[in-house]
Amino acid sequence: MANLITVSRLIVLFIVIWMMYVGNVQVLEACMLLVIVVFASDGLDGWVARKRGSTSSFGAVFDIAGDRVVENALWIVFADLDLIPVWVPLMVVTRGFLVDGLRSLSLMQGMTAFGEHNMMQSSFSAWLTAGRFMRAVFGWAKAAGFVFLTGLVAWRMPDASGTIIGSMYATEAFRWFGWTLVWLAVALTVIRALPVFVDSIGFIKKMDESVDG
Repeated sequence: MANLITVSRLIVLFIVIWMMYVGNVQVLEACMLLVIVVFASDGLDGWVARKRGSTSSFGAVFDIAGDRVVENALWIVFADLDLIPVWVPLMVVTRGFLVDGLRSLSLMQGMTAFGEHNMMQSSFSAWLTAGRFMRAVFGWAKAAGFVFLTGLVAWRMPDASGTIIGSMYATEAFRWFGWTLVWLAVALTVIRALPVFVDSIGFIKKMDESVDG
């Protein structure tokens, strides 16, 4: 059931992406709501798995993989639509591959990507990368930023004048707030990755020592 939720999120994601390219302002308004649904259902699969007692290593990895697909696909689409510079998705994709590669080492040692039994070597790095609060802040910053960018696609359309989107995005303060959320998400993408790279050095050394021993 939990994995089915992850698959459903991805199906909705690609429907939204298709609609961004072919839809009008009203369709893009619906896309904004669907983006919220995609991100709001992020934790639902994990909750269902715990509730049903069906948690598994595959489910945890599949959930993370689903999150990566959602995040990377949207950054790439918004770069393709010329809303953000191309270095943003390039950086996000590179960061994702590196971080997930390092975390796969911890999975081999029976650890988890998040929660109490993660690979982080200090309480601060664990809080920053695996703590529920920072994960929530990061998730909502991305969700709000992606919703804003989706609306920006609609606002740039010729028929946006006189619509709700047109009124909202014509306000400079609203656009400033939206861009702040977008760049906050980009900044947190980098900031939350740094402790993983630093702490992985000690983690890898411990692995090597255990093998040599």
